[in-house]
Amino acid sequence: MKHCPLPLLLALIAFIGLATGCATQNKSSAARQDKTLQMPAAESSHPQEDRTLQPPAAELSNTQKDQRPQTPAAEPSNASTALTDDEEALLEDNFENWEEESAVPAIADPIEPFNRAMFTFNDKLYVWLLKPLSLGYRKIAPQPVRTGVNNFFHNLTAPVRFVNCIFQGKGQAAVAEFASFTLNTVYGVLGFGNVTKKYPELNPPPEDLGQTLGHYSIGDGFYIVWPFLGSSTLRDTIGRVGDAFLDPVNYVEPTETSIAVRGFNTVNMLSFRIEDIDAAKKAAFDPYQAARDYYIQSRQGKIKK
Repeated sequence: MKHCPLPLLLALIAFIGLATGCATQNKSSAARQDKTLQMPAAESSHPQEDRTLQPPAAELSNTQKDQRPQTPAAEPSNASTALTDDEEALLEDNFENWEEESAVPAIADPIEPFNRAMFTFNDKLYVWLLKPLSLGYRKIAPQPVRTGVNNFFHNLTAPVRFVNCIFQGKGQAAVAEFASFTLNTVYGVLGFGNVTKKYPELNPPPEDLGQTLGHYSIGDGFYIVWPFLGSSTLRDTIGRVGDAFLDPVNYVEPTETSIAVRGFNTVNMLSFRIEDIDAAKKAAFDPYQAARDYYIQSRQGKIKK
């Protein structure tokens, strides 16, 4: 027997090994397929029961669809805050009115050191004298009595309000002041009883000469604090001098009696305002500036009415 060449022998061995490996792999694949076909349903990695419990939404009946919990649709985030045109217009009007009322008009204060000294003097006068007198007076005088005294002095200064209503051309207000003075004097027993209180048309806003001058666009001038009298302006000081000729208290003789009557009126008025004054003083960072701003704002508001 002749020897086979080495390359041919190697090729024959490789072919036999390849054929044997392919046959073995085919047998293994067939065995795995048979095992899969014969495996029980319980051994499957994806049980059929799980699929039947959650059928696709497309296969649900109409009844089943109705029984599913419904998730409400999300509402727009600004649904609860939407405003109508009327509400927006009302808010704009209120904001503009708030700006007008809260704005404090500027006023010159060239004599501030003097004003602060007078403010301190008036404050000490209030703390040491007027407040104790008012508290003592309030203890012995019932509120109806104090209210009657307040009504009397208010009715007594009706000529000041009546004349200034005429000066400002407010005829209806002048008629109301005259009617109120007459009715309270006659039926209210010299004005101690305010019988016209329930009739707003007979109680117009009070007017004085300082407001009359402001009505005709005369400026404040500058701020000034007077001893005993308190806050004022150059214009309002002139107005006080003019109104003094129409105030019946100034014609009481002798002068000491007139001063005593005016002092009694001051104590009576303070008996209603002690708590308010003390609260305002505690709340203010600078009581002098707070008093000045309040006075100017109040006067400007009265002039606009």
